[in-house]
Amino acid sequence: MTEKMLILDFGSQFTQLIARCVREANVYCEIIPYNKPFTIDATLKGIILSGSPFSVNDVDNPTVDIPSFISQLPVLGVCYGAQLTAKEFGGRVDKSNKREYGRATLEKKKEDVLLNNIADHSQVWMSHSDSIVALPAGFEVLATTESIPVAAFKKTTTDTQPLYGLQFHPEVYHSKEGKKIIRNFLVDVCGCKQDWTPASFVTETVEALKQQIGDAHVIMALSGGVDSTVAATLISKAIGKRLHGIFVDNGVLRKNEFEQVLETYKQLDLNVTGVDAKALFYKELAGQTDPEAKRKTIGRLFIEVFDTEAKKITEAKFLGQGTIYPDVIESVSVHGPSATIKSHHNVGGLPDTMKLSLVEPLRFLFKDEVRKVGLELGIPADMINRHPFPGPGLAIRILGDITEEKVQLLQAADDIYIKGLKSAGLYNQVWQAGTILLPVKSVGVMGDERTYEFTVALRAVTSVDGMTADWAHLPYEFLANISNEIINNVRGINRVVYDISSKPPATIEWE
Repeated sequence: MTEKMLILDFGSQFTQLIARCVREANVYCEIIPYNKPFTIDATLKGIILSGSPFSVNDVDNPTVDIPSFISQLPVLGVCYGAQLTAKEFGGRVDKSNKREYGRATLEKKKEDVLLNNIADHSQVWMSHSDSIVALPAGFEVLATTESIPVAAFKKTTTDTQPLYGLQFHPEVYHSKEGKKIIRNFLVDVCGCKQDWTPASFVTETVEALKQQIGDAHVIMALSGGVDSTVAATLISKAIGKRLHGIFVDNGVLRKNEFEQVLETYKQLDLNVTGVDAKALFYKELAGQTDPEAKRKTIGRLFIEVFDTEAKKITEAKFLGQGTIYPDVIESVSVHGPSATIKSHHNVGGLPDTMKLSLVEPLRFLFKDEVRKVGLELGIPADMINRHPFPGPGLAIRILGDITEEKVQLLQAADDIYIKGLKSAGLYNQVWQAGTILLPVKSVGVMGDERTYEFTVALRAVTSVDGMTADWAHLPYEFLANISNEIINNVRGINRVVYDISSKPPATIEWE
């Protein structure tokens, strides 16, 4: 069985980064809220305690039974996790004179396996308002910084499994050798074998799917996106043609996307039915201008179309979904799901009347891991590396009401933009790119004629996970060429602008 690490989440914004570092070291891990019960079995190799927005000196601060953990497993506390460790064993944690945030220089005071091959004066990243001012008896300092006396420490008594604490955040980018420290804990302290790879994931998941599904049939809505395609390919490897994929053309896909995606699914030997529902979607969207109304209409219609098709497959007992780990984490987070800024891009919420059990082969993978698994499965790189695309599609990139004519205008302009990014070698340098059709007409001149046509905005952002994003600094010459090509080739558009807003305060999509 796959060995794993457990990360107990106290609500830190960086908890997912800890998991990413562990996964990058080819060690499987899971994040659970600090107060969720769990079982310690032979597969569990160690526990990491996350940071937190709380103070260990708060009334009713979140806490766990660290002595019980270290009676069986090694434990590493990070920031709040380190402070909690110190306090629980009798040390002292006080409010710092000033909030310590940003770069600091690590000064090693003692050689230890945790800091093996870590340079003296290594840069680390601090983010805390409390400091450990006195360690408990039986603990020793491993490293300090110029401003704090306890930056890293360990329990020295040998009556338990190893126990370590780090005041800084090794998981963030600015801790230059942080991943080495995490690797040292995983391998040299916990004894992890580092054998969790895309290939091993595929083998284990296909076997697990065979056990879960048995001889039943599975239905699944496919979007042409990375998550649903990889999930479907895994399920298909397990049960073959007993997977029934349904791909709906909602009328707001990119140019030729419906035909191209169906052809790719055919090459992957997936059993997929394409449903042309453009006319229905255009009819129901007519006159709608509110972004939420458009999203909800598309979501409702998708469910109705999918339900109609699914009822034809009477032998289906399971519903396949491309749920990935960030969705799972948010649903069980310490603070509960974050406030709704807008309805989620990915349409979901299938009717309870379907009475189907869920199959979610990707529910413990991050997006970058899904891509690696997809490549391992032989899915074409063009599909695996495609940018995120919203479930409501071009409907939320057409500001105002939706018409078939507007969709065709935007499809043509967007096709020129995306193909241009690819041919210029810029596509893989940005996280997401797209074209937005604005409800604005402006005067232009073409030859000797005056025009009064639409404006489009080009959007391209750089990001790691889409939570924050900066506008991509595309070359001026490239933007000029794309502008000329759109205006010269798409009748109905005479002006092109470039969006230089970052997230926050703006969002990546305009609606």
